[in-house]
Amino acid sequence: MKGTNLGEFEELVLLTVGILYDNAYSVAIQHELNRQTDRKVSISSVHAAVYRLEEKGLLDSRMGEMSSERGGKRKRIFTISQSGKEALEKANELRNRMRAQIPNIALDHLG
Repeated sequence: MKGTNLGEFEELVLLTVGILYDNAYSVAIQHELNRQTDRKVSISSVHAAVYRLEEKGLLDSRMGEMSSERGGKRKRIFTISQSGKEALEKANELRNRMRAQIPNIALDHLG
C-alpha cells in the first residue's frame, strides 16, 4: 500500500463515495462532486482519483450487475476500505486539532 496522506480532492472523493454508498461509480461520483462542491469536476479527474485511492488501499471496488441502459456494460462500484475510513478520521482529527489552536481573535478575522 502506498502512502495514505490525502490531498483535498482525494478526501472529497472518499467522502463522496461514502455518501453514495452502494451507488458509487465514476459518473455518479462526478455528478455528486459537482453538486456538493459547486465545481466542474471532469470524469477523467474522478477516474484518476478513484484508481489512485484504490492503489493506496483506501478504496475497494467490485463490478456491478450488467445494465441494459449501459448496453450490457457493468459499472465498477467503489466502497471505502477500512484504511480509507481511518485516513478520513485521521485527516478530520488533524484539521480539528489544528483549528482548535487558532486563537479566537484570529478566528474572528477568518469570518
